[in-house]
This record gives sequence, C-alpha cells and structure tokens, in this order.
Amino acid sequence: MKEFLNKRKEALFRWSERHVQGPHGKWWLAGISFAESSFFPIPPDLFLIGMLMGKDRSRWARYALITTIASVAGGLFGYLIGYLFFSLIGAKIVALYGLESAVAHVRTLYADNAFFAILVAGFTPIPYKVFTIAAGLFHIHLPIFIIASLLGRGGRFFIVSFLMRRYGGKLGELVYRYFNLFSLIVVALIVLGFYFLV
Repeated sequence: MKEFLNKRKEALFRWSERHVQGPHGKWWLAGISFAESSFFPIPPDLFLIGMLMGKDRSRWARYALITTIASVAGGLFGYLIGYLFFSLIGAKIVALYGLESAVAHVRTLYADNAFFAILVAGFTPIPYKVFTIAAGLFHIHLPIFIIASLLGRGGRFFIVSFLMRRYGGKLGELVYRYFNLFSLIVVALIVLGFYFLV
C-alpha cells in the first residue's frame, strides 16, 4: 500500500510540474491553491515547488503571492460552505476525506484561540479545508479568519518560495519528500515564539 501511495505521489508531482511549467502555469497554481482550501486534497506547495523548479526563481515572491491570495480566496469559499451549506456540502467533503475527528479537534482549538488556530493551520499537516469549513460552521469572526489566513498561508508559501529561490531544486525535492516534518518544525517555532514573546 505504501509503495502504491508513493508511486501516486510521484506521478502527481510530475503531473503538477508539467502543468505549472506550461504557458498557463500561474492559472494552474492559482486554481489548485483556491480548490485545496475548500475541497481539493493536494496541497498547492507541490505546484509552487514545481513552478519554481522550472521557472525564473527570481519571481519567487510573485508566485508566493499568487498562491497566498488564491488560497485565502478558496478559504473564504470553504468558510461559505461551512456557514451556509455544511449539511448539504461541507459534511460530505469532511466525510469524503475521513476528517470528522479533525473537525471536532478544530472546534476545540477555535474555542481556545481562533486567531492563533487559523494562523498555525497554515503550517499543520491537518488539511486547511478543515479549518476553513469549520470556521464557517462555528461562525468565526470573518476579519479574524481573513487576517489569520493571510498571515498563516502567506507565511507558509513565502517561506517555501524563498527557500526555493535561495537553495534551488535539491531543496525542493527535500521539502516535497519531508513536507509534513518541515510543517511541524515551523509550527513548533511559531508556538515557541508566541510563548517567549507574548
């Protein structure tokens, strides 16, 4: 099973690399970033890395900005699904990916500190769509959702893009392979930063 998943992951990475390096790469990147925040299972980082491996890496900030804006826009769509259409659409998306327990966990996180939960959500292995749909479902204050999403998702994508700009393709392959580990390290650094600074 693990071998099958690794093969599918590799095939997906090659597919994404091929599309984002084409003439409509920016649109693919924006579309995937939007969709992932509300219903699509594949993180846009794979497409962002693929684009920066094949394009002029001096435009790293531009691609990070495209990914961030599209991701937050998709997050607003996820928020809308949770707020107005959870029983009709949102619950089906959550069930499709087996994320019911994740939604319950996110509810607890939102009760503790919604802003911090959404900010850190940009870096956790928990799919971001869980946080966006749950934010609408639990009626999180919209400005809090938008600001925290911009900071969290922007932080994630700008870090990935900057590292690609600085260290190139070999780092891209490492980030791709150990993405969850990198995400957890960043979350730990954010939590420690808040602990010592706040």
